[in-house]
Amino acid sequence: MIELRGIERHFHVGDQEVHALDGVDLAIGAGDYVSVMGPSGSGKSTLLNVLGLLDRPTGGRYRLEGRDITTLDEQDQARTRRERIGFVFQAFHLVQYLTAAENVELPLVLGGMAVVERRARVTAALEELGLTARAAHRPEELSGGPRQRVAIARATVTHPAILLADEPTGNLDRRSTADVMGRLERLWRAGLTLIVVTHDPEIGDRARRRVRMVDGRVASDESNPAAGDPSPGIDPAAPFPA
Repeated sequence: MIELRGIERHFHVGDQEVHALDGVDLAIGAGDYVSVMGPSGSGKSTLLNVLGLLDRPTGGRYRLEGRDITTLDEQDQARTRRERIGFVFQAFHLVQYLTAAENVELPLVLGGMAVVERRARVTAALEELGLTARAAHRPEELSGGPRQRVAIARATVTHPAILLADEPTGNLDRRSTADVMGRLERLWRAGLTLIVVTHDPEIGDRARRRVRMVDGRVASDESNPAAGDPSPGIDPAAPFPA
């Protein structure tokens, strides 16, 4: 599904050139569950931005589902990003003046989906995440856990193939963290490819593969086949609390 070969991403900061990514080779199969870890400045968030087509590499090749993404123009990259990739961020990035339902509906509106179909998808997404009673609430009226669940619903309402999560539990308490990770892993078990950037080793150890970044390079890529199972006390089929 994902194949990176010699990916470079360089920035100029004053007179210095920063190598945020320095010859990254990485392959991620469909349905994989990967955590990306490393110290601050190691390139893990830059890697996620490249994978999510939010940033263009300076060099190298990126193939997604057999297509060479690096050759696409901005319009085609935007279409691929909208249709195939979902994003979940630490800071939620919800539109403050929109309700939960309107935030979830937004990518479908931007994609030009018909009203009847998009309203049905939003209703289903909110129900699945235990947010039906919060549909008319704005982000400021929700605590961290429900906000992140709205963000997950928005990221997945388009039915993407890949979900990229950048520190998705960084602003959450322990209970909300368990809820959010349980939901993300349920999506992975349903066939979604899940890639999580995290500084938390407990979150990183839940993944089936653990990639560690150092100085813009992949320092290690380890299989973790026993991981990805529900944590004690978490029923992966149970609905989330309202």
